[in-house]
Amino acid sequence: MSKYQSVRGTRDLLPALKKTFRSIEAKAYNAAQNYGFKEIETPIFEFSDVFHRSLGETSDAVSKETYTFADRGGDSITLRPEGTAGVVRAFVSEGLAQHNPNKLYYYGPMFRYERPQKGRYRQFYQFGVEVLGLENPQADVEVLDLAWRILNEIGLGGKVTLEINTLGDQVDRKAYRDALVQYLTPLKDQLSEDSKVRLEKNPMRILDSKDEGDKKLVAGAPKMDAFLSETSKAFFKAVTDGLSELKIPFQVNPKLVRGLDYYCHTVFEFVTTELGAQGTVLAGGRYDGLVETLGGQKTPGVGWASGVDRLADLCELNQALQVPAKTPIAIISLGDKALVSGLKIASALRAQNKYCEVFMTGNFKKKLEKANKLNTEKAVLLFEQENGEIEYKIKDFKTGEEKPASFEDCLKI
Repeated sequence: MSKYQSVRGTRDLLPALKKTFRSIEAKAYNAAQNYGFKEIETPIFEFSDVFHRSLGETSDAVSKETYTFADRGGDSITLRPEGTAGVVRAFVSEGLAQHNPNKLYYYGPMFRYERPQKGRYRQFYQFGVEVLGLENPQADVEVLDLAWRILNEIGLGGKVTLEINTLGDQVDRKAYRDALVQYLTPLKDQLSEDSKVRLEKNPMRILDSKDEGDKKLVAGAPKMDAFLSETSKAFFKAVTDGLSELKIPFQVNPKLVRGLDYYCHTVFEFVTTELGAQGTVLAGGRYDGLVETLGGQKTPGVGWASGVDRLADLCELNQALQVPAKTPIAIISLGDKALVSGLKIASALRAQNKYCEVFMTGNFKKKLEKANKLNTEKAVLLFEQENGEIEYKIKDFKTGEEKPASFEDCLKI
């Protein structure tokens, strides 16, 4: 075994897994475009302030998980731990607000230095969407409809549950935060070590603590809905009414808060029980104050991101959801001149968006056996004659029948 291994928390996407990734990406791209979203790609790294200001210094992603370093010019650089902040930075710095609303989607690797475990990697992949410039609750409904569409397109609709909650506006959230701190402060000594830190920095995160002791303590905590304004209640009702109208099943989870500081109003997660502790496969919400944080004008926003690694793991767990292999047309030749002619046929067929496999090694019998293992249904057989001419045949692997053919016939297979 080589002494060189992949870095802990990273993995190679070998061909079989990459095929699943590519299928998920393709279905997500197609669905996003059908909803009027346009693709954007931002750099893998940004000035650290882009993430530290947008995510909040108290969020786990900044306080414990970012890959941050000084480059040769002395600037503090951070590998992106999520996609939203970079998209919003581009929205501000590239002047996209002139063309609001902006409906954008992205795909790419993200980086977080966290404890590797099943379904959680230090380099992971996300597909995400952002809507900037729309403040009505129907925008939240549309992005959730798109999420539900994609999950169904890849065959996972029956494997996930949509959980949704409201955090109210910034005023509601602050009032609730203060009440939560007042309730938890006398209980501080009973909290887990992580929750003791969060009590000082980000107390709402304690609500979704996985620690059993924390869960018992927060069971008696004040409820968010008692602090919602009538406007916030109406906003959330419009979202849930829209989901019901579109027949998207959901459950209201009053303990759902999301980990990043910029969320307000609607927050949501699609979760599954099939991946153990790492059950969230898609999550997001509304972030109406984020653009201002990064120096832009007041601009409402809503979006989500999905972990493609976890979607792929779900597909792998459910055999029926796996991506069917594309069946190749086999090009099997006897003789070097026949091989060159076979490459010419394969190139023409590939230009027609057909998958061709040209077998270059082994004797004729071995090539046929290899083609059969790939579940080939049809093959072009090429035989170089003594006079230099090429004899062509088309073979049907299902029936075993071989028919003489011309070069032109082979291009229409």
